[in-house]
Amino acid sequence: MKKLTYFIDKGNGNYEPFYEYDVRDVGVDELYARQLCTYLIMRGQQYELVCNEMSGNEEILVIQDRGRNVTVLDEKNYRGKGIYIEFRKHREADNYQLLASIPIASHFDVIRFLLKDIIDIPNVGQMEVTSTEIDEDRGVYVLYVKDLEEE
Repeated sequence: MKKLTYFIDKGNGNYEPFYEYDVRDVGVDELYARQLCTYLIMRGQQYELVCNEMSGNEEILVIQDRGRNVTVLDEKNYRGKGIYIEFRKHREADNYQLLASIPIASHFDVIRFLLKDIIDIPNVGQMEVTSTEIDEDRGVYVLYVKDLEEE
């Protein structure tokens, strides 16, 4: 794997290159972590992953623009502070309540969380993951969760 490229699905079979990451700049572990996120936040917009492909040494993520990203009051910027994961309630009615945020040693450690359906949140307990995102604007991975009994 040499690079990861995001393409935007414009409809009718039209795909435009959106953003590219080179493995020499971010590392293999980050490229894999990105592929496991169901959403990308970049420049105030929310994008949803619709297809994950490979072509030779290139990883391709096809995304659709879902419009302006909803922000909440307790959002924190982690840029330049290392790798972090936030755990938030999945419902807008709960204002996507922040349950915890933790520093992570590497993107390989992030992958462990991104691969799970049920995770153990420090000082909270086990919860079910409903979606995952990488928020480029704030420099953080976000896992949206719900209680295990919740429908």
